Amino acid sequence: MVSFGRVLTAMVTPFTEAQKVNYAVAEELAVYLSEHGTDTLVLCGTTGESPTLTWSEEYELFQVVQKAVGSKATIVAGTGSNSTQEAIVATQQAAKLGLDGALVVVPYYNKPPQEGLYQHFRAIAQAAPELPLMLYNVPGRTGQSLKAETIARLAEVPNIVAIKEASGDIEQASQIRRLTPPEFSLYSGDDALTLPLLAIGGQGVVSVASHLVGEQLQQMIQAFFTGKVQVASQIHLNLFPLFKALFTTTNPIPVKAALNLQGWNVGGLRLPLNSSPPEVTQVLKMAMQELSLL
Repeated sequence: MVSFGRVLTAMVTPFTEAQKVNYAVAEELAVYLSEHGTDTLVLCGTTGESPTLTWSEEYELFQVVQKAVGSKATIVAGTGSNSTQEAIVATQQAAKLGLDGALVVVPYYNKPPQEGLYQHFRAIAQAAPELPLMLYNVPGRTGQSLKAETIARLAEVPNIVAIKEASGDIEQASQIRRLTPPEFSLYSGDDALTLPLLAIGGQGVVSVASHLVGEQLQQMIQAFFTGKVQVASQIHLNLFPLFKALFTTTNPIPVKAALNLQGWNVGGLRLPLNSSPPEVTQVLKMAMQELSLL
């Protein structure tokens, strides 16, 4: 059984003032995260600003981070695209680089029917059979949701081993868990829904907040799985204002602002995303101060 662990950090992509990928800061951040609660680093996903990165930048980032963390963390590469052929090439490249897995998002803009989605993911999986794949369902961004019944069909493909479920719909997550085998891992794509998702058979979280509170998230999940549900609940409630603050506006605008507040120098964002407005930064500061993160 393939396991990506409990806390997977959807890592930001640091930029220089000239808007180039800052590989040096990426190395430092990756090592820090791997030593502070993160089991797996998910590179070049939504939080990593993949829509505005070139494939060559992404491939270099995969290698830089892989070399920096060594065996400290698992590396999952965002290789999805709304072009099946493009996703196949990127996923094969991730396999060639010796990464541990790939995160493959539902095709955006095309709005394929469920059969098209099934064929898309199956084609990618079959093109890189040695690489474990995590499906990524985020209908708020893609305009199309991967239905539980389609996910159940895809779970029969040997190297499709997990899903990042970011629909925000517990009923959808429950149906996924009901229809898929126990060894198929269900991950929350929303920090605030991690604990509820664990209660219905989730494995962990692909997290944004873990940039700041990775160890606390790890403690919450471990508490849940060791039967200390009240402890887990209290950690969740303590972190909840931060979870909400990190999504006051479009991710990853707030988390980059939060890291910069901590002195990380991850830089700004590439257009069409803009930097954090003062009112968002203020909400972040308050939530971070409450948790002694500043």
